[in-house]
Amino acid sequence: MRSTLTLTRRGALTGIGAAAIAATLAACGTSGSEGSGASSSGGAVGEGDASKVDVVTWWSAGSEKLGLDALVKVFNTQFPDTAFENKAVSGGAGSQAKQKLAADLAASNPPDTYQAHAGAELKDDIDAGYLLDVSSLYEEFKLADAFPASLMDRLKDSQGKIYSVPSNIHRANVVWASVSALKAAGLDPATYAPADLDTWIADMEKVKAAGLTPITMGMAWTQLNLFESILIADLGAKAYTGLFDGSTDWAGAEVTKAVNHYATIVSYTDSSLYTEDWEPAAKPVMEGRAAFNVMGDWAVAGFDAAGLNAGTDYIYFPVPGSDGVFDFLADSFTLPDGAAHPGGAKNWLNTISSKEGQIAFNTVKGSIPARTDLTEEDKAKFSEYQRSAMESFGKDTIVSSIAHGAALPGKASNAMNDALTKFAQGASDAATLQSDLKAAYGSVAG
Repeated sequence: MRSTLTLTRRGALTGIGAAAIAATLAACGTSGSEGSGASSSGGAVGEGDASKVDVVTWWSAGSEKLGLDALVKVFNTQFPDTAFENKAVSGGAGSQAKQKLAADLAASNPPDTYQAHAGAELKDDIDAGYLLDVSSLYEEFKLADAFPASLMDRLKDSQGKIYSVPSNIHRANVVWASVSALKAAGLDPATYAPADLDTWIADMEKVKAAGLTPITMGMAWTQLNLFESILIADLGAKAYTGLFDGSTDWAGAEVTKAVNHYATIVSYTDSSLYTEDWEPAAKPVMEGRAAFNVMGDWAVAGFDAAGLNAGTDYIYFPVPGSDGVFDFLADSFTLPDGAAHPGGAKNWLNTISSKEGQIAFNTVKGSIPARTDLTEEDKAKFSEYQRSAMESFGKDTIVSSIAHGAALPGKASNAMNDALTKFAQGASDAATLQSDLKAAYGSVAG
């Protein structure tokens, strides 16, 4: 069964990309955290009111909401005296939540904690002094012993400070494929594993000839998710990572090749889905009306919720050409300076990083725990895909996602979203797209 194939085939865990992330965060200010992990009131991080905790996420529906519910259940058990207040904001794959957060933080009205992607996405909030350094909590909760070095490197700025605690690990460069669509195109799902993008594109032509949609993509951020996976496939891990520290030129021939591959793949998509979020965009694959969708591994929860079975109804594999590379992102939570209930926030960070919390949350959401101290009995609670992802994260070369805030600050990824939207709408050509992407990176390059 093709879906049982682990996503790991080569390479050892490396720190490739960590230096680039540290360089991105190097200029981050610490004015709000007073440079020492102390709150603005002078107390230690997490010292203060623990009567409740206001938690802002964008996990308001579907498998994400179910995952949050499972996490809250553990929290209520671990900290029964701290009331959980769900402040989830729906819409736009987190864009609505981020807009409200930006306004609240600017108005000095922070929530007690909020969801954010670990890595460069937090740079602006750190620069503005909105967040406290939570490094001391890593010592208190013994997280440095539980999290792998590759993750710790991606969480630290150049001074070794950390501003969030991850609840999970996701992989972005995964293809989800319909078994029935592959069969209709004369492709064998049991052995399907295209070696490179050109082979995969040739197979898309076979799917098209069978009267089905070859590949689907949705709104802007899903387009960026697809594009970064193509970048990884064409450039390789080292050159891809070089895009974020200036050692790889966004105007170079390697990127041109990736842009052209992207343009070809987009030509096989259904443009009616370009305003949809990831799950509606993946639905044609779930229903066998389309063959492929490139999405992070939260998609597995969507397939499961639709009553579909891996191997029988769908298969998964790394984006062709990116085998052995793990495109990393992590959901994490912060401790804002000036939070009304810092003790409650500390308790929440304790739960979301605990083994119990991470198992409960990730078994439902489809991601994998950030912790690597799980027993074989613990791992048995996870799906076949999740166990393969755990193995991959331990062995593959790790790179950081653009679309999900790990590689570049929001200003750059938002500009890239705009550039890809313009291209999808036919308002630019491949050359203009590449130029726009270079300009987006230039807007944050030091």
